[in-house]
Amino acid sequence: MDQTHQNGSGVSSSQAASGAAREKLMDGLKTAIGEAEHYLSDAGEQVSETTSEVRARFEDTLRTAKSDLRKLEDSVIARSHEIAQSADVYVRDNPWKAVGLGAAVGVLVGILASRR
Repeated sequence: MDQTHQNGSGVSSSQAASGAAREKLMDGLKTAIGEAEHYLSDAGEQVSETTSEVRARFEDTLRTAKSDLRKLEDSVIARSHEIAQSADVYVRDNPWKAVGLGAAVGVLVGILASRR
């Protein structure tokens, strides 16, 4: 029981850290997209800059956005693995509760399916 409680508090702190990292990545991605839009609008207004300079800045911003998306994807994958491990620990510590929960979910799905 103590292990389950410890895992529960660890999950909540992990969720908070994951959420903060996700917010940071999303802010970075929004910034990169905003910069890319700015470069595109500047490209139409500024004749002095060459197209290759604007393209290089845009490609750099796009590369940054892709990198941020990969980091976000890695974060989501790592978080899903943590959740799966927590569920595994819970089921191993509380097998009858897990069986009961599975049966209850099955009954609810059966009721909902029979209504349609």
